[in-house]
Amino acid sequence: MSSGNSFSDSNVWSAVLLAAVILGSLIIANIIKRNVKFLKASLVPVSVLGGIILLAVSMTVKALTGEYLFNLEMFSAGSSRTGIETLEIVTYHCLAIGFIAMTLRKSGSSGKARTRDVINTGVTTVSTYLVQAAAGLTVTVIAARFVPKLIKASGLLLAFGYGQGTGQALNYGSIYEGYGFEGGKSFGLAVAAMGFLSASIVGIFYLNHKRRKGELTVRKEINELNREKVEDDGEIPMIESIDKITMEIALVAICYAGAYGLMFLLGNVAGDMKSTIYGFNFLFGALMGVILKLFINFLRKHKIMKRDYINNFLLNRISGLAFDIMIVAGIGAIQIDLITDYWFVLAIICVLGAVLTFIYIKFVCDRLFKGYANEQFLAMFGMLTGTASTGIILLREVDPEFETPASENLVYQNFPAIVFGFPIMLLASYAPRSDTAAYICLGAVVAAFAVLNIFLFRSRLFKKKK
Repeated sequence: MSSGNSFSDSNVWSAVLLAAVILGSLIIANIIKRNVKFLKASLVPVSVLGGIILLAVSMTVKALTGEYLFNLEMFSAGSSRTGIETLEIVTYHCLAIGFIAMTLRKSGSSGKARTRDVINTGVTTVSTYLVQAAAGLTVTVIAARFVPKLIKASGLLLAFGYGQGTGQALNYGSIYEGYGFEGGKSFGLAVAAMGFLSASIVGIFYLNHKRRKGELTVRKEINELNREKVEDDGEIPMIESIDKITMEIALVAICYAGAYGLMFLLGNVAGDMKSTIYGFNFLFGALMGVILKLFINFLRKHKIMKRDYINNFLLNRISGLAFDIMIVAGIGAIQIDLITDYWFVLAIICVLGAVLTFIYIKFVCDRLFKGYANEQFLAMFGMLTGTASTGIILLREVDPEFETPASENLVYQNFPAIVFGFPIMLLASYAPRSDTAAYICLGAVVAAFAVLNIFLFRSRLFKKKK
C-alpha cells in the first residue's frame, strides 16, 4: 500500500456499498411482499420486486440530481466505470455462475420416456425462442421505418429478454449497441423486466382460472428442507476442515476460470466475433461444468476419489443467489431516458410476446406432456418469460413436492436446447449488421421454426398405421 490512508479511499468501499444496496433491496422487497396483501397473493418474485424498487429509487435520484443512483461517485469504484456499468458486469457474471451451479448438480432421471420428454422440452424451448424472435423482428422491421434510432434487428431482444432472461438480454443489447442501436442494453433489460411481470400476471390468471374449473389445486406452504436433501450418502461432511459450501464455490469458480480460458483462446482467433464469443459465457461455463462433473464421476467410478464433493442442495443455493442478484442488478441498471423513444415499440412486442408464448406453449404441452400438461405449461411459461427460477415459482404453486417430471424437464432441457439453439444465437449476432441481414434472419427463424416443429411432433406426423 502506498499510503496508510488507502483503506479510506472510495474505490475500496464502492463494491461493498453496491453489494449492500443490491442485497438490501432484496430484504426490503421480501418484507414488502410478506406484508402487502396483494403482493403476497401475487407470484411476483422478490428479486423482481427488489429490482423495481432500485429502479424507482434510481429514477428519483435522477430527477433530483440529474444522475442515476448508481452513477453517483460513491458507486464509481474510483475509476471511469460507472456504477451502472458495474451492475451490467455483475449481471453478466451472475448469469454464468448460476448456469454452472445448475450444470454441476447430480442428475437422477433416466429411461426412454424421460429422455423423450427432456428432449421435447428442449426443442419446445428453442421453438418458443423462435416464436418470440419472429414476433419481435416483424414488429421492429416495420417500426424502424418510423422510429429513427431503432434498428430492424432489435426485435430479436424479445427472444433473449423473455426467453433467456436478464443476462442474455444485456449481452445481446450490448452487441446491438455496437451496431448503432442507442440504448440497446436498457431496451433488452426492459424487455426482461416486462417478461417477469408477464410471467407473474399471466401465471396468476391461469392458476385462478384452472382452480375455479377444479383442474388445479394450489399448494399450501411447505418446509423447503423437507423436499430437498441437505446431504447425500458418501458426500464430504457439511463442516470439516473446509466448509462444504467453500468446496462448492471453488468448483464453480474453477469451471468459470476454465470457461474464461476457453473464451480467451477462441476470442483471439475469432476476429470480429470476439464479443459474440464472450457473450456466450454461460454456455462455456455450462460446458466446463459438464466436463468437471464427468471427470469427478470418472474418479469416483475408479475409486480414485473416495467421497462425493458435489452437493445439490448447496449448488441450488449458489444458483439461486446468482440469479437473484442478476435480476436485481439487471433491472436496477435500466436507464429509462435511453429508451423513451421506444416505449410504444416495447409495449407492442412485450404484449405480443406474452400472448404468442402462452398460446404456443399451451398448444405443445396439451399434446406432448400427457398427465402433467398444466404443470409443464406453468414451468415452461415461467421460464420462457422470465428465468428457470420463475418457472419453478409457478410450478411450486401446483406441484410443491415436484412429484411430476416438470421440474426435472426444466433442468435437463438445457443441453438439447443448447444443441438446437446455438445456431440461432449465432444468427442473432449477424442480424444487426444490415437491414438485409435482419430480413435474412427473419426468414431463417421462420424456416427453423417449421423444421423444429416437424421434429417436435414427429410421433404424430409419422406414426405408423396399425
